[in-house]
Amino acid sequence: MMTNILKGDLNRRSAMGTILGMGAGLAATAMLAGCGKSEGSAPVTAGNIDGPPEKPNLKLGFIKLTDMAPLAIALEKGFFVEEGLNVTLEPQANWKVLLDGVIGGQLDAAHMLTGQPIAATIGYGTQARLIAPLSLDLNGNAITLSNKVWNMIKDSLPKQGGKPVHPISASYLRPVVERFKAEGKPFNMGMVFPVSTHNYELRYWLAAGGLNPGFYTPGDVAGTVGAEVNLSVTPPPQMPATLEAGTIEGYCVGEPWNQQAVAMGIGVPVVTDHQIWNNNPEKVLGLREDFAAQYPATTVALLRAVIKAQQWLDADGGANRAEAVEILARPNYVGADAAVIAASMTGRFTFEKGDTRPAEGFNIFFEQYAGYPFYSDAVWYLTQMRRWGQVAEDHPDEWYFDTARKVYRPDLYLAAANKLVEAGAIPASAIPETDGFRAPTDAFIDGMTYDGRAPNAYLAQFTIGLKQGQRVTSGGVTGA
Repeated sequence: MMTNILKGDLNRRSAMGTILGMGAGLAATAMLAGCGKSEGSAPVTAGNIDGPPEKPNLKLGFIKLTDMAPLAIALEKGFFVEEGLNVTLEPQANWKVLLDGVIGGQLDAAHMLTGQPIAATIGYGTQARLIAPLSLDLNGNAITLSNKVWNMIKDSLPKQGGKPVHPISASYLRPVVERFKAEGKPFNMGMVFPVSTHNYELRYWLAAGGLNPGFYTPGDVAGTVGAEVNLSVTPPPQMPATLEAGTIEGYCVGEPWNQQAVAMGIGVPVVTDHQIWNNNPEKVLGLREDFAAQYPATTVALLRAVIKAQQWLDADGGANRAEAVEILARPNYVGADAAVIAASMTGRFTFEKGDTRPAEGFNIFFEQYAGYPFYSDAVWYLTQMRRWGQVAEDHPDEWYFDTARKVYRPDLYLAAANKLVEAGAIPASAIPETDGFRAPTDAFIDGMTYDGRAPNAYLAQFTIGLKQGQRVTSGGVTGA
């Protein structure tokens, strides 16, 4: 059932949203803390989104993860064709190759890490004007430890019915990390990309348990200054093999690569990301800003097709998930065993063999307004970039809002979604009444409250993380 997660907040449908007869809400995208439309973003009007797609032949990139499902379903169930699009889906070797493909124009759009268009816009790692007009899903990741480390901590964990109580805090790793240090060995864990959700979730979990995952110096992509746990990049499909080889002692990745470790008998997931931050935004549909400006009808058609696929994935309490698993298991998509994909995709999650638990919200594609690009989601990523030094200096709250507005494009999302409401394809209740911010939430593993309207106040709450006035150098953290 669709839940209004913004109940009691500053929620409202914009009365200006009658453009195109597509319902209320469209003009709300011009609103962000009293600021106007992002400079350079293309206006959405009846004149530039009606009519056939200007560029009907599209190539979209993806990484072999189950959360690319909306793209696979849009192709396999004919939603792209319904919108006049001829789409080719092309797997990419890693997140950098995918990002370069979108920036360079080899890919028209892609299943993208939420942090990628944000980082490119602020010039971290690369400089490009990318936008995210749609969020692909909520949740979907987990943190897995090697059997070696699991065996070192499992006896210390509280039990209920003979099984570990979840979520498991990273504090239980403290003796293991100290033992590694005493033996002169680093404690290494893997994540998929420096600006990935996985990096920030792994860092959040470690810091919440009292372990410092390290800071980034300007221009540095290692982020190991002051680290008690070293984090390194490994492409998602290679995570199990890297763990098995002993190069890392654990990792944070999307599915099915945590369940693959269980199936191979080489690792144990200890916490899911919906236990770290329930209903966290995961991937986005990312594309170049100038593509959307040059091909607005194509862009909105693409969004309509993906929104229909998202609805299909969550319809009737997940009744279509078994079919989705069969599709994703094909070699041209995720290419993992169907049983491994189903272990997390069908409302349950296996932590160990014999320990499968209900996880109804592990993958959300349409419910909970999963597709809507909330500005506050983008602001959260920016706070984590600042927390760990990827954003080197302090910025006022308005900088966070303005940056979010440049990247997230709810005007494009609403142009697509309201058209689907008008056609009866999705219910009007699927579109949130919002000013772009989710309500404050404390649905984090440490109980910390996040309010997207107050990013600097949020950052000030953390014991581990940069404080106002602090910077990172190769010698450590300096400043107030």
